[in-house]
Amino acid sequence: MMPSPEEPSDSVLEHTTDNGVCWITLNRPEVLHAITPDQREHIISRLFAASAEPAVRAVVITATGRHAFCSGADLRARPLPGGAAGATGTRIPGEVARTIRQGAQRLIAAVLDCEKPVLAAVNGTAAGLGFHLALACDLVLAAESAVFVAAFARRGLVPDGGGAYLLPRLVGPQRAKELLFFGDALPAAEAERLGLVNRVVPDAELAETAQAWAERLATGPTRAFALTKQLVNSSLEADRGAAFAAEAAAQEVNMATADAQEGVRAFVERRPPRFLGR
Repeated sequence: MMPSPEEPSDSVLEHTTDNGVCWITLNRPEVLHAITPDQREHIISRLFAASAEPAVRAVVITATGRHAFCSGADLRARPLPGGAAGATGTRIPGEVARTIRQGAQRLIAAVLDCEKPVLAAVNGTAAGLGFHLALACDLVLAAESAVFVAAFARRGLVPDGGGAYLLPRLVGPQRAKELLFFGDALPAAEAERLGLVNRVVPDAELAETAQAWAERLATGPTRAFALTKQLVNSSLEADRGAAFAAEAAAQEVNMATADAQEGVRAFVERRPPRFLGR
């Protein structure tokens, strides 16, 4: 179950599985849950494992406390090559791009490519890479006190972690540029209005709502969810013909699953389906 906002832990990244839901919980409140390279690799590993594990049918990414979801990459743990920490040395051409590809972009890709539905429960500030981590999730719940900040330009940086890929697809290019150029804090209610958040709930109800949504996903047709996620994500780069062909192929694959057959039987028999994730 989702840890209580006040629940202490010695771990900087909690991981539990309950009722088919894998909970990945950031737990470094003293630095607003900034992600270290080790944490990033653990999150990526958990997402890959969730795809392969039949007992896991949904994933939730959240954080402890009430003040932050994730403030971005922890640059103190590993500064960007060629940045302030390495300004006196010689930067190898391609080093920055390689660091981004192997780091932030791999994390976002792991969320997008996870075969199980991924839900973000945003309990506070989501800034920089933390903002993009939330956007990459399939569904986003936000506490009323949550804020979203594309902070890169304020630090003289360009977005990483897929921000310039994700934002235009969610809000359009002009609105994306506004968010990325100014880096203003976006309250949860405004994020919901723009379509960045599925639902805003009172802070005290976030855990309960996230658990209810996750368990609903975990009792659904898992393979159909995976194929649907793949279709929606790929449709944004495909023309109509390719998108229609992919849809037909996905339906062909899905109709061989036990859950699809159960869904049809339940419809004919006028009863609720009992999906097993197979």
